[in-house]
Amino acid sequence: MKRKNRWVLLGLVPFVVMVALFQLVPIVSMITGSVRPEDGTGITLEYFARIFQSDYYLKAIQNSLLISVFSSLIGIIVGLACAYAVTRLTPRMRDRLIMVSNMTSNFAGVPLAFAYIILLGSNGVFTLLFKQWGWDVFAGFNLYSWSGLVLVYVYFQVPLALLLLYPSFYGIREQWKEAASLLGASQWQFWRTIGIPVLMPAVFGTLGILFANSMGAYATAYALVGSNFNLLAVRIGNLVSGDVVTEPQLGNALAVILGLSTLLAVYLNHKMTQRLHRFHPGSAEERKVRRRRRGLKLKPPALKEEL
Repeated sequence: MKRKNRWVLLGLVPFVVMVALFQLVPIVSMITGSVRPEDGTGITLEYFARIFQSDYYLKAIQNSLLISVFSSLIGIIVGLACAYAVTRLTPRMRDRLIMVSNMTSNFAGVPLAFAYIILLGSNGVFTLLFKQWGWDVFAGFNLYSWSGLVLVYVYFQVPLALLLLYPSFYGIREQWKEAASLLGASQWQFWRTIGIPVLMPAVFGTLGILFANSMGAYATAYALVGSNFNLLAVRIGNLVSGDVVTEPQLGNALAVILGLSTLLAVYLNHKMTQRLHRFHPGSAEERKVRRRRRGLKLKPPALKEEL
């Protein structure tokens, strides 16, 4: 048995090495690089001070946060409706739509930006076609602006939200709907009191993933707007591999702020999910409450025997 355990531990060595090389080492290098001065001796917080004293970098942080929040909220709302619609379809049609959603959620980066430029750019297909037809659908729309970036981000946020949310709808049992209907509850009352509370842990968890996904998006934004729009991920790329001036230490400091903001959002969503899970059926908190109740029921006989 011990020999078998040794072979199992030996099989984990490649996984541990991969995690160390591709996750731990870059994180440690980023953190140490953000506090290492140019001469390489000692520790300094000069780069963080420059960031928080510069309106330019603060604007980049603000723009990234706003785009991430708006694209995540739109993605979660549309994805929630699409996930519910998918569960109403036949299994064959559902599997096809899930396959398409899986493909579109991974269609991001430079190809996605070029696709939108061809379709909705200044000389895009739909832009020129609608203009020729006399339709002012895209008259006030600019793909290379804040609204254009949100639209492009929503493209890969919605299918990702759909993939993460649709399994949670199968956790709502049909017996619950039948029981609510027999008790005289309407569809709105059922979803308000039972359906939505059951879905909220999955919704908050998905929202955190969407926020992290949009905060770290670099290739799509860079291919679409380049350096014309001030985004945190674009600023980091310019500082690390810029054509004119490179400041990798300052880029590392911005990357640390980007990572901390993403971790904070995921942590808050995780805490909200824990609070919502606390009193759900079968949760650990509910089991504790049941044990306490059983313990209280056993106390009176024990007191009588002592008396």
